[in-house]
Amino acid sequence: MRFVPSQENLAFAESLDDLLSQAGVVSAARAWAAGDSGPGRKVWAALADLGVTGLAVAEEHGGVGGDAVDLAVALRALGYHGVPGPVVESIAVLPAVLDDAGHLEALAGGAIGTVGVPPRTPYLLDADAADLRFVIGPDGTVAEVGAPSTSARTSIDPTRRLFATQLNDVLEGETPGRNLQNIVQSQAEAWGAFGAAAQLIGAGRRLLDDTVDYAKSRAQYGKAIGEYQAIKHLLADVATRLELAEPLLSGAAVALSGNDSRGVDLDPVRDVAAARVAAADAAYLAARTALQVHGAIGYTAEYDLGLWITKVRALQSAWGTQAEHRATLLDAVRKAAR
Repeated sequence: MRFVPSQENLAFAESLDDLLSQAGVVSAARAWAAGDSGPGRKVWAALADLGVTGLAVAEEHGGVGGDAVDLAVALRALGYHGVPGPVVESIAVLPAVLDDAGHLEALAGGAIGTVGVPPRTPYLLDADAADLRFVIGPDGTVAEVGAPSTSARTSIDPTRRLFATQLNDVLEGETPGRNLQNIVQSQAEAWGAFGAAAQLIGAGRRLLDDTVDYAKSRAQYGKAIGEYQAIKHLLADVATRLELAEPLLSGAAVALSGNDSRGVDLDPVRDVAAARVAAADAAYLAARTALQVHGAIGYTAEYDLGLWITKVRALQSAWGTQAEHRATLLDAVRKAAR
């Protein structure tokens, strides 16, 4: 099992970056926030052509058959560019819990999917724009649901629309999917937290890059503000935190894949929690620092920086809060110390 991206991963990341840099993602995200998913769907279609939407889908169902390391590479890039929609749910979670060939083939082909796992993840993200919607019950049953009948709840991130799940109404009788007690819920939550961590690192790096560029161009008292030691220290702290989060994400990828050959103690629950905590903390520091360095312009809705700041804040509580993941990590450390 690879702990670091391979040359193929790096080439894929470069291709993905080139694609998204020219795909008008910012305008698509603003349109998505306004209720128009058309431009966003064009971005998703381009991702499907590159194989991103089927990255975790088995080859027999039209996918790429990639592993968690491949997913981390892709989701970091999607977070960096701010791609709207249920990215984690569609690309990481659903391929891990679905076994219906038709659904998997649809996801690989570019269909947008979303999933809720009450009570920890009680809302369906962007259910109004999704093609496939699922709810995972407490017994592990994966049930497909229809279009939402209620209005969306607001999120601090305007590109995220949250719809309540009617669990009791959809889990009656036979439903497609697995019925493995709460193993499926645990799988979904692990992949969801892992995907959120990867997105957070990508978003954090975008905030850092944009802030460094701003600090180089913004002059104060006759020189660029990036030349002042105070600004350098702030940005260096962000860069350090993001770098320290990266190996934890790689470790979580190895644990989720579960086929490490070096005799390393693999614990997906522990390792995903560690990655999620570190990634969210690093991205949040990047957001706070970006606001501090940009000053008043960073608070304006018209300035693109806000798209990533609000995304980071929303992802901090997606697929488990920081407090929940810290508690999980602490419990794992205590058990290992006994």
